[in-house]
Amino acid sequence: MIGKKLIEKAFNNFKRENKIALIPYITAFDPNKEATLDFLKNLASAEPLCIELGFPFSDPVADGPTIQKAMVRALKNRPTFEDYLEIVSKFKEHFPDTPIVCMTYYNILYRYGLEKCVESAVEAKLDGFIVPDLPMEEATPWIKITKKTPLATIFLAAPTSSDERIKRLAKLTQGFLYYISLTGITGARDKLPAELKDRLISLKSLTKKPIAVGFGISKPEHINLLKSYADAFVVGSALVNIIEKKKNRAGKELYQFLKALKNENP
Repeated sequence: MIGKKLIEKAFNNFKRENKIALIPYITAFDPNKEATLDFLKNLASAEPLCIELGFPFSDPVADGPTIQKAMVRALKNRPTFEDYLEIVSKFKEHFPDTPIVCMTYYNILYRYGLEKCVESAVEAKLDGFIVPDLPMEEATPWIKITKKTPLATIFLAAPTSSDERIKRLAKLTQGFLYYISLTGITGARDKLPAELKDRLISLKSLTKKPIAVGFGISKPEHINLLKSYADAFVVGSALVNIIEKKKNRAGKELYQFLKALKNENP
């Protein structure tokens, strides 16, 4: 089982067992290809709901300074999408039941070739894509190609999204709806927006799809505050900070950080 069905199964399992559902993000090829595979294995050992693996891009408009620097470091390794999918494939040999989704920008997929991209992704057992610069109004070619495949296309909603737009996004998204907690870019923050709880309650009234909240999530208290209102939490910059400091020795600390976020002993 791969793709949207595997992601849906993961959400159902976590909900049934009342477990905190984390979606960690790291950037592939930071600091190198071999380290990325090691990091993924360590993250998976901490039992996340899903892993988000970024493919580096030169103009990551949705990302803050921490992930932008990771992209710059990764691009120095001249990453290819073939190498990216090789990492995914090797990871899936060890953790076939942990969903892994690609976060990248549409230019990467378009330049690689949409059909080739989808076929290669399915072969590597990738589970889905998050493409932050692909609005639903322009997503028809991508959706048409992925429609008959297991791949999930996960759309993002923002605080500025109207209720009507969120309903349309929720209808299109597969696996879950990714809710951006604030207007701005990614990055670990001390405090989350005061209105976030109310906004999540409103989202729950608009869709039955699981909601993962991201941007700024970095502390156990953030999760404790929101765990009754969101189905999953995306954690990125805090993990990428660890990689920046520890480089290829970051694996164990990534594992410990995820466990600590869930208030579990590492």
